[in-house]
Amino acid sequence: MIIYDVTMTIHEGMQVYKNNPEKKPEYKVTRDFKDSPAHESRLAMDMHTGTHLDMPLHFLPDGQTVETLDLTRVVTGCRVLDLSHVEDAIHADDLVPFNIQPDETILFKTRNSAVNQFDPGFVYLAEDGAKLLVELGINCVGIDGLGIERSQANYGTHKSLLGADIVIIEGLRLQEINQGYYFLVAAPLKIAGAEAAPMRALLIERDNPNAASDENPLISL
Repeated sequence: MIIYDVTMTIHEGMQVYKNNPEKKPEYKVTRDFKDSPAHESRLAMDMHTGTHLDMPLHFLPDGQTVETLDLTRVVTGCRVLDLSHVEDAIHADDLVPFNIQPDETILFKTRNSAVNQFDPGFVYLAEDGAKLLVELGINCVGIDGLGIERSQANYGTHKSLLGADIVIIEGLRLQEINQGYYFLVAAPLKIAGAEAAPMRALLIERDNPNAASDENPLISL
């Protein structure tokens, strides 16, 4: 079994959305071995910093929150789609050739994964692409940008997906990941009442080529 860590590393100098200082994590050592028998530290960070999950409350006033998430939604088979050729936005026409199926978990690998500083022109999922995913009835969608949309005044991508109870994962690191089927483990921190939460995201590829196939890509571990 091969495990790929597709999580952004949390540190004070990491890229954050729109380079907003309020989203920068703050890490502080509160005890060290100079005057204590133990080492302890404290972390303060925005829920949308780094690799994280968005829940419906992010854009829907009565939406569900993180602690209500059924973990089978984010601990599941998935498919990585290579959209590295897309320069600006992922549209419905870009997705049609992949023959996406109902209940699939889809992760978008784009040129975002090769960038370690915030790019205002990051690749995002356009509203028409989001509406297609809703029509197809997928389970979850992830992207390697710090946001799944930009430059859309009505936030149509977020509202379409979250309104259809499609889980959103943002901030993945997929540069070293080939297109194909994997097992995803992406459990967020269990924070009561939160609209989002950081997570550690892992993709698992099996050594045994018979353990999963295109005919049975969502086989459980």
